[in-house]
Amino acid sequence: MGMLAVLRSKQKKASIGVMITASHNPEDDNGVKLVDPLGEMLEMKWEKLATSLANASDDQLSETLTGIIEQEKIDMNSPADVVVARDTRPSSLSLSQALQCGIESLNGTFSNFGLLTTPQLHYMVRCKNTREGYGQCSEEGYYKKLSAAFVKLLKAVRNTGKYNSELTVDAANGVGADKVKALAKHLGEALTIHICNDGSTGKLNYRVGADFVKVNQCSPDGMTLNQGMKCASYDGDADRIVYFFIGSDGKFHLMDGDKIATLVAGYLQSLVRQSGLDLNLGLVQTAYANGSSTKYITQTLKVPVACVATGVKYLQAKALDFDVGVYFEANGHGTVLFSENAENRIRQACSDNSLSEDQRRAADTLCTSIDLINQTVGDAMSDMLLVEMILCSHGWDIEDWFTCYTDLPNRQLKVKVKDRTVIKTTADETQAISPDGLQSAIDNLVRKYNSARSFVRPSGTEDIVRIYAEADTQEAADTLANEVCQAAYDLAGGIGDRP
Repeated sequence: MGMLAVLRSKQKKASIGVMITASHNPEDDNGVKLVDPLGEMLEMKWEKLATSLANASDDQLSETLTGIIEQEKIDMNSPADVVVARDTRPSSLSLSQALQCGIESLNGTFSNFGLLTTPQLHYMVRCKNTREGYGQCSEEGYYKKLSAAFVKLLKAVRNTGKYNSELTVDAANGVGADKVKALAKHLGEALTIHICNDGSTGKLNYRVGADFVKVNQCSPDGMTLNQGMKCASYDGDADRIVYFFIGSDGKFHLMDGDKIATLVAGYLQSLVRQSGLDLNLGLVQTAYANGSSTKYITQTLKVPVACVATGVKYLQAKALDFDVGVYFEANGHGTVLFSENAENRIRQACSDNSLSEDQRRAADTLCTSIDLINQTVGDAMSDMLLVEMILCSHGWDIEDWFTCYTDLPNRQLKVKVKDRTVIKTTADETQAISPDGLQSAIDNLVRKYNSARSFVRPSGTEDIVRIYAEADTQEAADTLANEVCQAAYDLAGGIGDRP
């Protein structure tokens, strides 16, 4: 992957990033995330090249490299530069050294930033390629940019209402623990952050972190959750975040990516309207987004919604179709993208004397919000500050946020199949095209329940079918999910015991 990053850098004539991490996966796993020049994810076409190079044997390596160079018409005399960082996994240091050997073998140069969160590495790449037009290319520069915008926005809030500026963060025993501590030093009294699962005792991503909290609907190990506490969980490389609390009803409540997306989209839509700017704002979700969130967004907030296939790369690509594109997966990974046109018009409106004072103030708030948002990728720390700022501006406590709308009960299951490729779906994954009869079977099952929907999709990595179902009660959602499991088993070549 060091070699591949050099080839990509030569082709793009820009610095390329490589982050060594396995994100939310167990500590024993590891891998790399490659980052394109503006901090965005690697172009999908190059993912296939990465796979071919990773799978090449020693004997095939030279031939595979030559094939990529010829196919992509890469000038090997061009310079190459790679920006490198790693997470806290025990294997990350040795993999970082191997990566550097790969870079040097093709005469590339590199900057090694050591331990960073994945979003910080994305930020560094964009800063370097914009000659610091996006921000100062350093860890300190990252903290200063985010904290300055956050503090400025909070100072403009006239009435904080029920907002509570205390937050407990589960850092998943990952790299985000030390980084959020460093960020907190720049925030002063604007936000008090208590950190648990900082890696000093627990294991990375084991019974902690955003994925554990979302899937199990409970607080992570290492945290004592009391009623009224406002809490958030990162994942291992701090590019996902979910919020949660114990409500006045004594029950655990989760605010996942859907809840964050609706909060952010509603706030930005309000500012766009107040500013009078004609900007096209939209929200991008996947089929896993709760039906109640989509209904609330479209009917109450009046924000258009686009649905795409599962995977951040698909959400990010679709968000580019809007002037202001909000994208979030239900797992808590997401951010906001502003087009160059939108940024320019927002900045011009800040000093446009033909606009009213209220319009200019709204434009100025939008402008500062852009600095608070890490547009390169989902970022737990940036999203955390954005959520806190919006709650403060609304004067809301966490329960106010939660009660905006009520999620429909849902269930996710999986079925083992002989060959996952027999299952084909529409582009947004909401309908099964094959095998024959599967979609009609799902449709017939869904009709039996109120406010119900269900879909199936093949796993991207293993021979299983993933099933999602929701309905008006948990019992109905569970029963529907089980029935769809049986249909998938029967019609898609299930193996093992029938569900």
